[in-house]
Amino acid sequence: MKDEIYSKLASLNRLINEPARLAIMAALYDLKEADFVFLHRITGLTRGNLSSHIYKLAEGGYVEVEKKFIGKKPTTVCRLTEKGRKAFEEYLKTLQPLLERHT
Repeated sequence: MKDEIYSKLASLNRLINEPARLAIMAALYDLKEADFVFLHRITGLTRGNLSSHIYKLAEGGYVEVEKKFIGKKPTTVCRLTEKGRKAFEEYLKTLQPLLERHT
C-alpha cells in the first residue's frame, strides 16, 4: 500500500536523521575513512558542532574514531562501523519509496 511510505517515515532512525549527522554519515558511507579536517570542510559545521555529532554517532556504535599521529601532527580519523553502514543503508531504503514517489 502506497500510504505505508508515510508511516515508515515516522520510524526513520533518529540518530541519523538529524541533518548534521546525516551529512557525516553520507560522507563516511562514500569513503573508507575521513579525517576531522576533511569532514569539517565538506559539512560546513563548526569544529565543536562536528565533534559533538561525531561523538553521538560513535556512542551509537555507528562511527569509529581513531586518534593518531601522522608524523608529529595529531589527526582524528573517522570511519563507519559495520553497524553504521547497515543503519545508513536501512535509512536510505526507508526513504527511497518516498523519493521515487515525489520525483
